Amino acid sequence: MTQQTNHKHKSMDEINNTVSVNANGKFSQKLLSFLGPGLLVAVGYMDPGNWITSMQGGAQFGYILLFVILLSSLSAMLLQSMTVRLGIATGMDLAQATKHYLNKPLAFIFWIIAELAIIATDIAEVIGSAIALDLLFNIPLLIGALITVLDVFLLLFIMRFGFRKIEAIVGTLIFTVLVIFIFEVFIASPEVNDIMNGFIPHQTIITDNSALFIALGIIGATIMPHNLYLHSSIVQSRMYDRNSIKSKAQAIKFATLDSNIQLSIAFVINCLLLVLGAALFYGVNTEQLGGFYDLYNALLHQPVIGTSMGAVMSTLFAIALLASGQNSTITGTMAGQIVMEGFINLKIPNWLRRLITRVIAILPIILCLIIFHGNEAKMEQLLVFSQVFLSLALPFSLIPLQLATNDYRLMGSFKNKNWINTISWILIIILSILNIYLIIQTFQDL
Repeated sequence: MTQQTNHKHKSMDEINNTVSVNANGKFSQKLLSFLGPGLLVAVGYMDPGNWITSMQGGAQFGYILLFVILLSSLSAMLLQSMTVRLGIATGMDLAQATKHYLNKPLAFIFWIIAELAIIATDIAEVIGSAIALDLLFNIPLLIGALITVLDVFLLLFIMRFGFRKIEAIVGTLIFTVLVIFIFEVFIASPEVNDIMNGFIPHQTIITDNSALFIALGIIGATIMPHNLYLHSSIVQSRMYDRNSIKSKAQAIKFATLDSNIQLSIAFVINCLLLVLGAALFYGVNTEQLGGFYDLYNALLHQPVIGTSMGAVMSTLFAIALLASGQNSTITGTMAGQIVMEGFINLKIPNWLRRLITRVIAILPIILCLIIFHGNEAKMEQLLVFSQVFLSLALPFSLIPLQLATNDYRLMGSFKNKNWINTISWILIIILSILNIYLIIQTFQDL
């Protein structure tokens, strides 16, 4: 028997056990009814903060870092599958499970770190959206940042129509990003053989310090702390039998399939970004690809594809950036609610929760814009700082996840298998070391 039947507080009570599933239908019908939560999780793996790393990797080193994207995506699939089992087997999200292990003072510290991580994520989303608005409509960054407050009310309006509608909107935005980059890669006409060879390990990744640094950036930025809290909660939106081992096993099976399918799409998008960088910029002006504005201008004036097509590709790039930022806003909102309710059992109105988080996120952006007179480079540097903090916060979610999913008292027959324990601990140690290294390098480069 697992903790599910004894746990008092449901995770995200307003969506918990609200989406019906076809438990007795065909395989495809069952899968279709479980598809959705993985879409919201996949958003974190194609966050605007990861775009530059992938495109710079392709521009500087061609296709060899595709292997690193493959490795990091497989790692993400394992860790997200652990959050699926935690949520369905125990009825707890990761915040509740973490609190289960800690005394009140320590739980409070973990809660603050989780909240700061979500604010850091929100900062990246605001910056990405504000830059996209500037690129598309010449809206000043300060005004663009303030406009992003409006998505608070947009999300609340959407949530009134049910959780399935949110999944559909997120899926549409992801599909938009996917189609845009498929089109851009098609126009760039990369060599297929070079792409396939990129998935084979290359010695250069280890021997070249610059390549190693970008590889570490791709791996270290893959797992987002808020995604682990989010996934462990939203998988409980489906109507499976909470007291049946068989029903839980089926829910875990199809929720994991959902996760792997959507993360595969995120994997494809990240590969497309790197391929685009390699096809258009490999060996040419790679030092000019330092930020979103640089990438936009490089696409706009790319001689290989011509002026008119460059204008189309740069505009589509900005649209994809805006779509990605809005997607991340939706998932960040939900993760914030999960963390607050899970750690301290505090329920406040969704609009107030969202407004507080967004205002706190916007304040450092406004200060940065005022102090540095709207300097674009400083804005993008602030985005880098937000990613650094996410790296610091990562072990505070990974270690409780490992401990909880390997606890028989919580998980029962769904506890980790030995091979999962081995691989997950290796991943936790490696990711923590890589993140520390990235943080040191980031401050050294300032």
